[in-house]
Amino acid sequence: MTQALEPKLCTPDEYLALELASETRSEYRNGAIIPMTGGTPDCNEIAINLASLLKSALRGKPYRIFGADQRLWIPDRNLYTYPDVMVVEKPLQLQTGRTDTVMNPCFIAEVLSKSTQDYDHGEKFSAYRSIDSFREYLLIDQYSIHVEHYVKTAANQWLLSEYDDPTVTLSLKTAAAQIEIITLYDNIDIDGV
Repeated sequence: MTQALEPKLCTPDEYLALELASETRSEYRNGAIIPMTGGTPDCNEIAINLASLLKSALRGKPYRIFGADQRLWIPDRNLYTYPDVMVVEKPLQLQTGRTDTVMNPCFIAEVLSKSTQDYDHGEKFSAYRSIDSFREYLLIDQYSIHVEHYVKTAANQWLLSEYDDPTVTLSLKTAAAQIEIITLYDNIDIDGV
């Protein structure tokens, strides 16, 4: 009889040491290290489009905008992850003893892929909701024009708005930014656009 090997679990400190030495990024989920696959050109383009729009909309306001290389620590879920786009209100709250890991995002966006869409909608969104400062979540489909916008309305209450019309303007609550859906898909080849 063959026994399945248990995956080796590690501590957060062991993960961080490995992550610093690694050329690729991995997520840390309650002791397990999960390699992150590279994104598609469309995924990266959409994330850059959003980050650029946010940078412009939030210029001069007390926010920092980060891309997929910025690590986020969610202590309540024992999770280190790298959101595609993240907005953090100043001052940055860094993990104690770290200069490279933030903890206080108010806005997070994920560009959906076939391999991550279930996780981004489910377990990951649940983990994000455990962050006190987090109040807005954007999920952007990279294969068709479809954007899901979640806004925290009260404790344990989130309002979902969905957009399939490229001419609609999305009103982000974070610093009252306005973004046309079509601008998220700039330079992306999608039928009907």
